[in-house]
This record gives sequence, C-alpha cells and structure tokens, in this order.
Amino acid sequence: MSAAIGIIANPMSGRDVRRMAARAGSSGPAEKRNEVARVVIGAVAAGAERVLVAREPFQISTGAVESLRIDAEIEVLEIEAKLRAVDTARAAEAMREAGCRALVVLGGDGTNRAVARTWNDAPLVPLSTGTNNVFPKRVEPTLGGAAAGLVASGQLELEEVSRRAKVVRVEIEGEADDLALVDVALLVNDIVGNLLPFDPSQIRCIVLSRAEPAAVGTSPIGGLLEPAGPCDDWGVAVDLALDGEETRSLLAPIAPGLYRSFPISAWRRLQLGECVTLEGPGVLAFDGDRERRLAPGQAARLRVLRDGPHVVDVDRAMALAGRRGLLLDRTSWHDPYDRFLRHDS
Repeated sequence: MSAAIGIIANPMSGRDVRRMAARAGSSGPAEKRNEVARVVIGAVAAGAERVLVAREPFQISTGAVESLRIDAEIEVLEIEAKLRAVDTARAAEAMREAGCRALVVLGGDGTNRAVARTWNDAPLVPLSTGTNNVFPKRVEPTLGGAAAGLVASGQLELEEVSRRAKVVRVEIEGEADDLALVDVALLVNDIVGNLLPFDPSQIRCIVLSRAEPAAVGTSPIGGLLEPAGPCDDWGVAVDLALDGEETRSLLAPIAPGLYRSFPISAWRRLQLGECVTLEGPGVLAFDGDRERRLAPGQAARLRVLRDGPHVVDVDRAMALAGRRGLLLDRTSWHDPYDRFLRHDS
C-alpha cells in the first residue's frame, strides 16, 4: 500500500462566538488553505506518495492542492460535507478506510475530539487552528506534514515517535458512552449548544486529562492548582463551590484575553482509571462544547485513561530524521514558486 497521509482541515475551527466574546482573532479559509499546502509540501518532501483530502464547501483542502505541482497522488474524498460537526467524523472514517497511515488535523480540541471518537487509535499530527487549543500543537505546518510523511512512508515507526493520548472516558447511565480529549465539566443552569464562555457560578466539577497552567480555557482551572501534562500518568478533578460554601478564589484565563474568578472548594490528582461520579441535573461540556444533558439523578462515571490517539511528536520525528540522515541525498520536484525565491532568477 502506498505511503498515504490524510489531511482534515475544519473550515469552522477558530470562528465561533467564543472568540468574539473574548479578544481572539479568527482563522479564515485563506489562512487554512495556505497551511494545508505547507502540510502537503512537507509530507511529500519527507516521503508521502499519496495525499487524501476531503471536499467541503469552503474548498480549503481541495483549493490548497489544486495548483500544487508535487510528486504525489492527490485523492479527493467525497463525504457530503455540509459544514456540520459530523463532517470531521466522516472525513476521518473515509481516510481510515482509504488506507491513511498518518493523519494531520487542523483544528482545535473539538475537531480532534471528533476524530478520536471515530478513529480512536488514529496516528495523529494535531495542528492548532481552533478556539480551544490544549490538545493540538502550534507547529509550523511544513514540519507537521514532514513528520506525518516520515511515519506514513515507514521511515519512522509510529511507536518510536508517538504516545497514546490521555482521554476522559464517560459512561452515562442509560445512554451511549462518550469521551473528551482534555476536560469534561458539569454545568448547572445552562443549556446544550451554548457557545458563550463558561460562567464560573455554573460550573460544579471539572475532570481533566490535561491540566495545563500555560493554556486558556477550562484546562488552566486545574493546571493552576495541580498541573498535569500530556506525559503525566494522572489527571485532575476540581470541585467548584456552591453559594455559601467556604472557597478559595482562582483567577484563570477562560478565553483569550478574558480572565474570570472561579470559586474553588477542592481539587485532587486522579490516578489513571480512577472513577469520578457526577449526577444530574446539569449539562456535560466536552472540551468546551456543551453537548449532553443529565436528568435529575442520572449518573455519569468519568475515568482518565491513556487509550486515545497516537499523537506524533513532531520535534522527536524531525530529530530522528536528522540523526538517521533520512533527508540526505534526496532532490525536490520542480516547484514553480521556487524561482521567485532565487537570487539569480
């Protein structure tokens, strides 16, 4: 089977009301199209022979590859995309079935969660373009593509450059199971689908696989109390206080340029597999997205486990490529853009 990489670029990532309610800019189609082109160039330079992209209304990925002159096969997958959350899941499933050996995802925590729910052990290079960006990395797309190309071509083994991600597994009484890549929060007096930043008075509990102090969103609420990074084999649980309870106030960045004070009653480290039970009524938010409602008395059981996607470490992949000389004695295809960069043109 040819060395195939897949690219999923969520056209809606980094564009929702949460960014306008804070002080964040937006990530538009033109910027994403340029990033996809850089991913493709990096991947093919590193050995990818086949590039899979999905057609969607903004034509981000298809527009990025249509004018590239590269030494690889381009395959456009038809997934009937309609700018809905299910588009990402359909793209991931189609790419898995088409033989994708490394998957580059341009989006935020929510986009990568949609991939993980569909393809749990995906060989993943997550690049940050979303609203909540704890799970994906801010990596130059050229290098993210190169790392994917090295894995897809078999020059690097996935096991030597990746680690299974921690996730929060959620068992909901009487309903289908679910998961989050970073955090699950129980909210009261809130509604499913609300896209505004969280109101501190409405959060009752947060369970985090990654509690990052140098992040924005829900993750730093745990990270500024008990840090837990991607390599730490534990999670964090934070309980927020009801009115009248004894509390400590934590100032945390809930969104870009937006700090709020959170009334903390307790926090603790969670061992992998340790169960936290939450009970309704309330709304469960997964990686910042309010998606599931718990009825009064309905229980949800949460566990942090290390059984999520295989996340490729781009720095490690490129370092191994250097030590092993994987890009020595290789020539590039003819790139028409290169002539504009040459001093002798």
